Amino acid sequence: MKKSIIVLIVIAVIAIAIFGWVKGSYNAMVGAEESATTALANLQSTYQRRADLIPNLVEVVKGYAAHEKETLEGVVNARAKATQITLDPENMTPEKLQEFQKAQGELGSALGRLIAVSESYPDLKANENFMNLQAQLEGTENRINEARNKYNAVVQDYNVLIRSFPKNLLAGMFGFDKMTKFEAEAGAQKAPEIKF
Repeated sequence: MKKSIIVLIVIAVIAIAIFGWVKGSYNAMVGAEESATTALANLQSTYQRRADLIPNLVEVVKGYAAHEKETLEGVVNARAKATQITLDPENMTPEKLQEFQKAQGELGSALGRLIAVSESYPDLKANENFMNLQAQLEGTENRINEARNKYNAVVQDYNVLIRSFPKNLLAGMFGFDKMTKFEAEAGAQKAPEIKF
């Protein structure tokens, strides 16, 4: 009788220990996934801030450079395309992330052309509204870079957590999938050519 009670106690202790480990592991994976999706939401918010600043910048430039219609339309169109693509953490694929990055890259390129146009207009460069908007856009670009880096770091932590043994067994059972990181755009390692 004493032996069977001891065996039951040992089994109960082992079961409680296993339950505690599973609970702790599951909660850690949930926390890591939530951190990654929050970082993604913050990144999208930063991209949205850039998109919100662009119409004001375009309007200021329009007043000075009415004949630069093609450049202005390019910025407006790139903004429209970039804001149509959103990332959903529930069904984000590497292809969807790449499409998002491409649209944001096109917008960044269009903004670069717009800023280059402004160099041709000394009055525009001296305009306080333009200077303020340009400074805000530069700050936003820095925030976007920081948000991408933070997102990638949080996703790395999450991916390591769910792929490490033995938690990878639980991750598979509970449906935790590897998340995709932001990567540099194709050709980003090549310095841009500047000609005068």
